[in-house]
Amino acid sequence: MTPEHAPSSGPAPAGQGMSRLNPAALPVSDAARVLTRLGGKPVTEAMLRADIDAGAPANADGSVNLVHYAAWLVKEMSAGGD
Repeated sequence: MTPEHAPSSGPAPAGQGMSRLNPAALPVSDAARVLTRLGGKPVTEAMLRADIDAGAPANADGSVNLVHYAAWLVKEMSAGGD
């Protein structure tokens, strides 16, 4: 696994309350939280897991790469999928 695909680890930098999130390897729960905050509509873990079951890409450890997931969503929308 290359460093850019490795999960985030370690303590947060001084002055920050949360550890850093790695958009290339987010646990499903964190991905749902980030997508909800960025998109303005609720995204649940169940929704992401349903997408993964339907073919959305996931890393070998089950985490989600937000760029790959977004590309999959665009492909699905262009193919007429929901």
